[in-house]
Amino acid sequence: MAAYDLEEQEQLSAMKAWWEKNGNLVSWLATAVAVVVLGVQGWRWYQANQAAEAGAIYASVLQSVEKSDPAKSRMFAGNLVSKFPGLVAADLGALLASKAEVDAGDLKGAALKLQWVIDNSKDPALRDMARLRMAAVQIEQKSFDEALKTLQPAPETPFVTRFEDLRGDAYWAKGANKEAAAAYKRAIEAYDKSSDNATGAAFKNAIETKLEALGEV
Repeated sequence: MAAYDLEEQEQLSAMKAWWEKNGNLVSWLATAVAVVVLGVQGWRWYQANQAAEAGAIYASVLQSVEKSDPAKSRMFAGNLVSKFPGLVAADLGALLASKAEVDAGDLKGAALKLQWVIDNSKDPALRDMARLRMAAVQIEQKSFDEALKTLQPAPETPFVTRFEDLRGDAYWAKGANKEAAAAYKRAIEAYDKSSDNATGAAFKNAIETKLEALGEV
């Protein structure tokens, strides 16, 4: 091997001295970086695995609802919310199961599932959807003031029309016709202001029919 010249020897000596002083730190940092990389990869695998398992259970909820089997939908939805409470699949599973409960005439069971979504979902739209369904259940139970309380917090913009319409239904059901008419008018105003209204023209027509029945059109 060719001999190092003086400058190279000085550089090599400096590198050796630095390594003797900091080599352990460098090795530790390299190990730490490797652990972080492996941890991120492991977490991604864990998340994917969790999502796949939750998706499979959600499919079971959907299938049981389609077969009008509330007992199974209740069981599968229970598994979802207990094992995967932070995933959207759990929210959707609970919403689906609440429909099965309503279809089976179990309004109390439906309310329990809807309340879980309201209390636990991280998605504002899903919480609003659950509140709409909860208010509808409460109106069916003749708990009109409770329905109005459920609808009280302002929803996301796409849900304003439906919230005001259902608020009108609650007021009308309890005999507060003036308040009902005001809510229906707000629902129509929200519909007209929306540039992307998913409710459709038929929904607006239904609200106008209610106003006519109240003598407000």
